[in-house]
Amino acid sequence: MKKWLSPVTLEGNLVQLIPLSRSHKKELLEATSDGELWNLWFTSVPSQEKMDIYLDFAFSEQEANRALPFAIIDKKTGKIIGSTRFCNVVESNKRVEIGYTWYSKSYQRTGINTECKYLLLQYAFEKLECIAVEFRTSWHNQASRKAIARLGAKQDGILRNHQIASNGTLRDTVVFSIINIEWQGVKKLLDFEMSRKR
Repeated sequence: MKKWLSPVTLEGNLVQLIPLSRSHKKELLEATSDGELWNLWFTSVPSQEKMDIYLDFAFSEQEANRALPFAIIDKKTGKIIGSTRFCNVVESNKRVEIGYTWYSKSYQRTGINTECKYLLLQYAFEKLECIAVEFRTSWHNQASRKAIARLGAKQDGILRNHQIASNGTLRDTVVFSIINIEWQGVKKLLDFEMSRKR
């Protein structure tokens, strides 16, 4: 029997989201080097030293049916420019979170994020028939919070002292979501935003 969340390739005009593989390690490291993304203390972008741990966790979560990780490919160049995943999956409640998303610095603010989120949301609501899709980010990650709100997600609340980061700091997590009855309106918004950037 096919699993509810099985590896899949999602394709748009700008990007292709393909199942993440260990063979992508070198290209992922090159992508994180564009902007030295691991230096952003409020994100989970892996450094060279932590890439194996990052991949191990992604695949162990996938094995446990709690995640489905993707590599993000720029269709113009064929290069891997980042990663994203469905995570914190609860099949019994038909809920997923879209998280662990990052892009090489030169691809940020280019329309890539909007298309990636569109492809993931479309798959979640139209194929998996999710009742809700969550987004979570650090209180301090203002760019991420604005980007999530621009997608049409609504802020559900803030989880205070939600996590202890590897550097010992305490993270307040801002939780957003889009629910199934909102999807058609959000889809129209994202279609409009993407048409302006083509």
